[in-house]
Amino acid sequence: MAESIFRKLRDGGEEGELAPALTIEETVASPFGLDVSGYLLTNLSSSILAGKSKSQGLVLITFSRSPSFYLQLLKQKGIVVTSSSKWIRVLDCYTDPLGWIDQSSTGVTEGSSLVKLHKCVSDLKRLLTSIIEAGRELVGDGKTRFCVAIDSVNELLRRSSMPLVSGLLTDLRSHAQISSVFWSLNTDLHQEKVTNALEYVSTMKANLEPLCPSEDGQRNALENLFLVHQDFGKGRFHVRFKLRKGRVRVMSEEYHVDQSGINFSPISSADTVIATTKSLLPKVQFNLQISEKERLEKEKVVLPFEHQDNGISTDIYDGRRSLVDSKIETAPLSSMILQTDVVSSGKGGEIIYFRDSDDEHPDSDEDPDDDLDI
Repeated sequence: MAESIFRKLRDGGEEGELAPALTIEETVASPFGLDVSGYLLTNLSSSILAGKSKSQGLVLITFSRSPSFYLQLLKQKGIVVTSSSKWIRVLDCYTDPLGWIDQSSTGVTEGSSLVKLHKCVSDLKRLLTSIIEAGRELVGDGKTRFCVAIDSVNELLRRSSMPLVSGLLTDLRSHAQISSVFWSLNTDLHQEKVTNALEYVSTMKANLEPLCPSEDGQRNALENLFLVHQDFGKGRFHVRFKLRKGRVRVMSEEYHVDQSGINFSPISSADTVIATTKSLLPKVQFNLQISEKERLEKEKVVLPFEHQDNGISTDIYDGRRSLVDSKIETAPLSSMILQTDVVSSGKGGEIIYFRDSDDEHPDSDEDPDDDLDI
């Protein structure tokens, strides 16, 4: 599934369409969104250098970690970034997000000519202009495209409102020279409406689920502290793709985080169905499904409108004719005399009712006291 996301970001969108966008959702229980971002960053960098990507450049905006961290990450993966590299630019929003530090006092590190210090990140129009200018330095002003990677939008949402951040992401998607965009988000830090707004902007959503989620609150987490610590770097990786004509495809796989980074592996088909079903169900305080025992008990309940007279069919009077007339009509010829004798002898009783017209509705479901002022 991670490979499918990478291919979508690498290939980009068709001409005239909005660029594909990915939201990587992490939580406190599974805080590995930046690891997924690093995985996509290194794979996109490799494809750009190999000429296998439709985009010929990459603009990285750093909020949660310093630019030197990502340069070192690329170096560990065998991707050497030097001052002469013409395929990557880094906007440093980590060092001085509020614009309090003089640029002359900032330290110079390896590849610093690739890094541009961006101050006052709350000015999103200025940030959009800086991203476009950095990309055009790589690919020019023609039809050549570049991709944009934002390591985290949590800092943006801290300093700007949700509509402004959503507008920035939409502007990036609609730019003709941007082929794809992706970012990470910690859903525990924001309200549900913020998460829904960013999911609406995205064409893909990936969320990380811990292997041992706590459903009973803090008490259960403390009881299973050893298991939680042992399986902290393991879990499920769920991906939702928005397809054409409103269709949605959901896929899942397992992830494992170690010193080398994050690794993905497929899971069995049965586990995939269970994981997908759980991810689609909303989080509510009651059960939306019943157990096998509850299903059997439900089938044993006799409903009031079902036949409860040992299987004998029951005739329902519809107001058109009497039940006796109906029985006489349906009775065989040999019993016709017997039925007539019973009625004429007075031993049996019946209520004769004549309908005014066929337009009158049957009164089986009508309330006879409906016209009374009770």
